Amino acid sequence: MLKFLPILLAIGYGIAVYRFSAWRTARELDEKSTELADPRLLAATRKLAEALDLPRIKVNLYEIDAVNGLAAPDGRIFLTRGFYDKFRSGAVSAEEMASVIAHELGHVALGHTKRRMIDFSGQNAVRTALALLLNRVLPGIGGYLATGLVSLVAAKMSRGDEYEADAYATALMMKAGLGAGPQKSMFRKLEGLSGGRGGATPAWLLSHPRTDERIKAIEENEAKWLAG
Repeated sequence: MLKFLPILLAIGYGIAVYRFSAWRTARELDEKSTELADPRLLAATRKLAEALDLPRIKVNLYEIDAVNGLAAPDGRIFLTRGFYDKFRSGAVSAEEMASVIAHELGHVALGHTKRRMIDFSGQNAVRTALALLLNRVLPGIGGYLATGLVSLVAAKMSRGDEYEADAYATALMMKAGLGAGPQKSMFRKLEGLSGGRGGATPAWLLSHPRTDERIKAIEENEAKWLAG
């Protein structure tokens, strides 16, 4: 029984981290967001809602400066203040913003948002247990090896989620009559909008596929939709 204690402790730690992370995320989003009711965006999101047979799609404005969109574990969709300001300045069109919303809807519909929270806690549990085991064989470096292995697996899973959400967004944009063009042009703009040129890597790129690879995949999905 004692030899399984580190693993049991790691699992308990993972569950505790999951619950705390979910609570902290929900609390911060509640405190720093309000419903976004821009008439120009509402016209675009109304088309997405009609394509999904929904009465409406509620989008929330998250008051942080970063340029990003995100889906919460509870299914809510958010655009950051930084992203919305780019839209208001004319750097991003309503259709391009709709493609971001469609992408985040994809994460919700495909179950990525809840799974990511569970994955995060699970990764911590696996990392802790693996570090304990490896440190017995390779004292001093077992923890680094465990972190590297878990990070590689997590990054691969995250990239897979992004491709799936992209494909969902392409299908939704096509069905809504908005086309895949805004989705592709949005990706071409993102690095510059995020301040990635000549500076630090934008957060949205850290665990995401390369932009050119994503656009290529979108074009392939677009061709399948048009052919069908």
